[in-house]
Amino acid sequence: MNTLRHGLCLAFALLSYGCATPPKPLYNWDQYQSAVYQTLEDQESGEQIGRLEENLQAANGKGEKVPPGFHAHLGMLYAQQGRDDLAREHLEKEKQLFPESATFINFLLNQKKGATQ
Repeated sequence: MNTLRHGLCLAFALLSYGCATPPKPLYNWDQYQSAVYQTLEDQESGEQIGRLEENLQAANGKGEKVPPGFHAHLGMLYAQQGRDDLAREHLEKEKQLFPESATFINFLLNQKKGATQ
């Protein structure tokens, strides 16, 4: 009888665990991965910027974080279009959110600065 009771408790616990909601993802990846792929395929940067800006607004509206590299990628797309103020803003934001990227972001910022002098 005791074994049956333990078996039923175990079965109930396993069934309850199977119905649990999965954990919320750490970052909102939305359209970021497809935008990176499009860059590698040499697609129009203006289109990508539009999608990434929509993704950023949606993530901010939901209180979600964008993944590492998101702002850096957006900044580089803006730099390709010659929109240096927005490029710098997004690169600095990347550095602020992910301090481990500071060395690379500083390199990019210095490259851009050297190109405009």
